[in-house]
Amino acid sequence: MKIVVTGTRGIPNIQGGIETHCEELYPRLSRLGFDVKLVRRSWYISPTDKLKEFNGVKLTTLYAPHIEGLEGFMHTFLAIIWAKSQNADIIHLHAIGPAIMSPFARFLGLKVVYTHHGFDYDRAKWGRFAKFVLRIGERLGTFAANEVIVISSIIQESLIKKYNRKNTHLIFNGVNAPVYVKQSEYIESLGLQPRMYIMALGRFVEEKGFDYLIRAFSKIKNQNHRLVIAGDSDHETEYSKQLKEFAKANNVVLPGFVKGKKLQELFSHARLFVMPSFHEGLPISLLEAMSYDLPVLVSDIPANKQISLPENRFFKTGNEDSLIRGLEQQLNHNFELVKYDLTPYNWDNIALQTKTVYEQVMK
Repeated sequence: MKIVVTGTRGIPNIQGGIETHCEELYPRLSRLGFDVKLVRRSWYISPTDKLKEFNGVKLTTLYAPHIEGLEGFMHTFLAIIWAKSQNADIIHLHAIGPAIMSPFARFLGLKVVYTHHGFDYDRAKWGRFAKFVLRIGERLGTFAANEVIVISSIIQESLIKKYNRKNTHLIFNGVNAPVYVKQSEYIESLGLQPRMYIMALGRFVEEKGFDYLIRAFSKIKNQNHRLVIAGDSDHETEYSKQLKEFAKANNVVLPGFVKGKKLQELFSHARLFVMPSFHEGLPISLLEAMSYDLPVLVSDIPANKQISLPENRFFKTGNEDSLIRGLEQQLNHNFELVKYDLTPYNWDNIALQTKTVYEQVMK
C-alpha cells in the first residue's frame, strides 16, 4: 500500500509537534510493510541535506514559499498533485490548514486520511482571515476525508458537536522510553547545574506563554535556580525578537532548537518542567518530560487537563500570580522523581492503530 504524507515541514530533526509525530510514526509504519513517502517543505531543508530516505521512509522535497499563511496551502496543493503522479493509494494530511485541500485530493481520486492535531485557529499569531481559512480547513477535512484521526478526546467531541462526524479514530500522540544521560557537559556549557534549572520547551510563538513564564520566574523568591527555554521561531516575528531580548535581560538560558543527546541531557538533569501554553493539541514535549519522571507544572487548558495529573500540577492559564505560586510550591519541596502512567502513549501501538485506519480506508 502506497502512502504519501504531507502537512508536516519535514523530518528528521525539524522543530514542531507534528514533525516529531511523523518522525516517530512513519518509520514504524514502514516496518509494518507500508510504502511511505513523506513530502518535505523546501524552506526547512538545508541545501546540504540530500536525504532520500529516513528509517525506511522515502523523502521528497517540494517547493514551499516562506510566507506564513501561504506556505502550508501551496505546499499541500503541490504534494497532492505529486501523490497522484506517484499512484498513491492514500494521502495522509496533517493539521487543519492542509486539510482544506481534502476535496481536491478526493477529486483526483485519492483516498484521504486527515489527522486533526488541534484547533490552530485559536493560535494568537493568526489574523481574522487566517482563522477563517483554518476553520474552513477543519470543516472541509472533516466532511471530505475518508477517515479522520484525532489526537485527543476534546477534538473528537468537538467534531461530533460541530459537524456530527461520529466515526473519527482517537489515536493519541506518543512518547519514547527516556534515554538518561549521566554526563552533564552540555548543560554545564550553558552555565547550568544538575537539578538546578527549570525547563520549558517549544516554538517562540505567543500561545506558548513564554513571556509570562519569564515574568513569573523573575518574581519567585527562590532564585537559586535558572530558567531554560529550549526552542526557537520558525518565522522570526516581532514577538520572537522581543521574547529573546526579554529572556536575555532576565538571565534566561536560550539554547535554541535542540534534539537528540543534548535534549536528553536537558531532560535528564532538570528540576522541573513547565508548560505555560494557552493552546495545545496533545503536547508531546509534556509527555517527554513525564517519561523522564520529572515534576511538571502546566497551564490548566483542556489539552493538558486530559492528561491525568494531580491538581497541584496545574496553574490558572495566563495568570502570573498563579504561576508564581506554583513555581514556589514546587521549588520549596525536595526534588523527587514522579512516576506516571504513559501506557496510552506507546508509539508502537499508535502505529498499529494507524495501520488499522489505512486498511479500513482501502476496504
